[in-house]
Amino acid sequence: MRFVVNGGPGTSDPGLYRCQNCSLYMIVLEAYGIRLPVQFSGPAWLENIRFDVSAKVPEGATKEEFLVMLQDLLAERFKLAVHNEKREMAAYELVVAKNGPKFKISVPKEASDVDDAPPDDGKLKRDSEGYPVLSRGAIMAMVSGHARLRSENQSMQWLAEMLSGQTGRPIVDATGLKEKYDFVLSWAFQDTGAAADPDGPDLLSAVQLQLGLKLEEKKRLIQMLVVDHIEKVPSEN
Repeated sequence: MRFVVNGGPGTSDPGLYRCQNCSLYMIVLEAYGIRLPVQFSGPAWLENIRFDVSAKVPEGATKEEFLVMLQDLLAERFKLAVHNEKREMAAYELVVAKNGPKFKISVPKEASDVDDAPPDDGKLKRDSEGYPVLSRGAIMAMVSGHARLRSENQSMQWLAEMLSGQTGRPIVDATGLKEKYDFVLSWAFQDTGAAADPDGPDLLSAVQLQLGLKLEEKKRLIQMLVVDHIEKVPSEN
């Protein structure tokens, strides 16, 4: 059985967070907002112990407040103790390329400008080039070797975090761009059992060609979450 996560702040069921068949490793990363495994240091057995978690969320709680609640739950039930430290590792800096950037500051949308979302029939639509068709908002989808990221009113820090998950390296925003922006980024990648689309750009090329930005390899001191103590068996409620 694969893990299933739903509910919580920002979802259609904000009052109840549920995580079925979730590893303790995944729950810790969720609680502390860790996106990349390289930014986490803890015992290997965390990935092998799984739980079903159901937690009521107070009305009006924000995502940040909910994560603090999840951290408190881990400290209380699993005696989790952690600390942050910085370690040097391979990373990228997101910078403005020559003649960039190639996108505009987000502006408030008029009601007449809002597109209707495509019908939710459970199927991801693709355009003539094979890329996912995305509805309005900040979203990313990947299908058959084609990926697309859509930003609506998002920051460069958000972009850096989204791209980190695709490169497997921490990405530091060094663009100096402080506003919120709208843009679409499309790239080809090596999919399981299929070669990458030879006509599509890889991620680093797409960032430069489509956004006027650039990912430069750097050695950087990156903050990590280090587990000092955690118990395998939770205490009783």
